[in-house]
Formats: sequence, structure tokens, C-alpha cells
Amino acid sequence: MRRRRAGAPLRVGCIDAFGWRYADRRMDHLDLFRQMARARAFEDAVAALWRQGRIAGEMHLGTGEEAVAAGVVAGLRRGDGVALDHRPTPVLTALGVDLVLMLAEMLGLEAGLTRGRAGHMHLMSKAHLAASSGIVGSSAPLGAGFALAGRTLRPGAVAVAFFGDGAMNQGMLLETLNLASAWQLPILFVCKDNGWAITTRTDAVSGGDPVTRAKAFGLPAADVDGVDVWAVASAAAEAIDRARRGRGPSFLRARVPRLDGHFLGDALVRAARSPAEDGRQLLGDVTSAVLSRTGGGLGDRARSVVRLLDLMRRARREDRDTRRDPLERARSSVGEGPAARLEEEALADVGRAVELAGRGA
Repeated sequence: MRRRRAGAPLRVGCIDAFGWRYADRRMDHLDLFRQMARARAFEDAVAALWRQGRIAGEMHLGTGEEAVAAGVVAGLRRGDGVALDHRPTPVLTALGVDLVLMLAEMLGLEAGLTRGRAGHMHLMSKAHLAASSGIVGSSAPLGAGFALAGRTLRPGAVAVAFFGDGAMNQGMLLETLNLASAWQLPILFVCKDNGWAITTRTDAVSGGDPVTRAKAFGLPAADVDGVDVWAVASAAAEAIDRARRGRGPSFLRARVPRLDGHFLGDALVRAARSPAEDGRQLLGDVTSAVLSRTGGGLGDRARSVVRLLDLMRRARREDRDTRRDPLERARSSVGEGPAARLEEEALADVGRAVELAGRGA
């Protein structure tokens, strides 16, 4: 894929953070940062509500994926379909889905997007042709359905399917890559590669890499830094334009951090951030298991402890690596003054949404 000069304006049909906007216009760093700041502010608010016990169940945040969400959505327009995984809120926020309705859904309220019955992993908006699923890998066939319907009913429409690197080992996803290539569907597959499959390092259970696999199916594939919003926007705009012109599917691998672990309260993240307390408790539980009279052999237990220590070390190293925060990277591009103003606007907007949603509780 060709690369646009970094910082050069993109001409795209984009969606405004506060509603749909269809006119072809120039995108710059301020537009992209606005979307990212709003997505982060919303997820911070969701995390606070979850910690207060107002949102039930596990909470899978997309913190660290804001640049991917903003960059890809910048190339979409009305009539395009979006299939999402269990971390859907950054993309839905960038699409302009009503924040109050999303919050009400997570709070289990009748006023929610799907009457409070879906929860955060199954958020969907018919008006935006966007749907998410907690089934790993399912966003690919869902996205292919959007693409096939778009080609039939709305010529020029495209679809995007978002998923993680762990999903690249799911049969339905690989089958969809094959079908999309064979049928030349207008779809962009976006792999948000954070290097983890829940608590397992992806490279420990995967043969090859996502880009090589996609190319094996005949898909043009790009590999970008998912923390660099401009790199994501440029690569996505090219792939989406290619699909609109009837030239078939593309694959984009965006390497991202996982700032809050697999879910809020992730034991590895807690141990990395608070080794004196949570780390000691985790190792204490493991030590008790190792000394138990039942279970596997001593050698297997020792190897398990070594693997756990290695996972904790990696998690701690990644947690310290603030350079991998896309919001920090984007802030340096737009400047402290404009960034502070946009973040303040995002916080105020999200604050109003939380207040309105809370009134329905």
C-alpha cells in the first residue's frame, strides 16, 4: 500500500463526534485527537461506574486503541457497516453513537441502546450499522455480511471488521478471510494486535503472524503502529477507498498496547502496578498450589511458576511504557494548549452524558 506523507491532510468522508457528517473534507490532527480524547474520557467514565458497582459483570475497555478507532472511522461514511469485538466503545464513540444511550445500556436501563439487555460487549446501533459481539472472531463473518449487503443494496458502501490478534486463531475468522478474497467483498479487516490472548502471549500459541496469514489469502495487507493515529488513518483511508472502487478486501494490522489488561481488575495488571500488595497475594496463592500434595509433578509446577513470573515481568514492563499510550503520542502532535482544550471539552461532554444516564437509574 502507498503511504501518505505524515501530517498531510486527508480528504475523507468522515463522521463528526456529535453526529453524522457526510461531506468530503480535510482531516487534521485536531479532528483525530478530538475523537481520541472523547473515547478515552468515555472509557474513564465507564471504568469509574464499574468500580462503583453500577455496571455488572466483566468490563473490557479499549484503552490504548483510540488511535485505531479514530483513524479508521475517519474514512467511513453513511451506509458503511462496522462489526466490533468485545471492546467496542472507542469505535462507537467515534461513530457518534449517543453516549447516554450507551451508558444506559451498560447500566441495564430500559432506555439503553437495546433496552438494557445486551451489556457492554454487545452494544449495537442500527442507525450507524454498527454491532458488537463478545464471541471471539465473530466480527469477521458479521463484517462480511455487512459488506455483502452493502454491495447489493448500497453500491459504494464498505464494511470494517475489528478484532484482536487472539481472534486470528479462530476458524470462522480465517474462513471469512478466504471468502472475502474469493468474493472480492468490500471490507477492511482491522487486527488490533496487543500481543495478548487474554493471559497468554499470542506468539506462544500462534504460527506465523497476522499480516503473513492475510497475504496468504490474497489480501493486500499493511502493518502500522496503532499508537500513531496518522499512520492508521492513512493506511485505512487507502484500503477503504480501494474497497469503494470495487477492488476487494484489505487487511490492516495495528500494533496497540493493552493499558488496562484483558478486563478491569486483571490480576496481572494489578500485580504489575502494585507488586507489594497484589503481586505478593498472587505469588502466595501460586506458592500454596506448588506445595499442594495433589496436582502435577514438581517439574511442571516449577515451570508454571517461571512462566507466571515472566508474564508478570512483561506486564510490568508494558505498564511502565507510557510511550505506547496513543493519547500521549497524539497530544505531542497537536500541542499542549489545543490538546488541553479538546480534552476539557471531551470531559464535559462525557460528564453530561453520565449525569443524564444516571437520572434514569
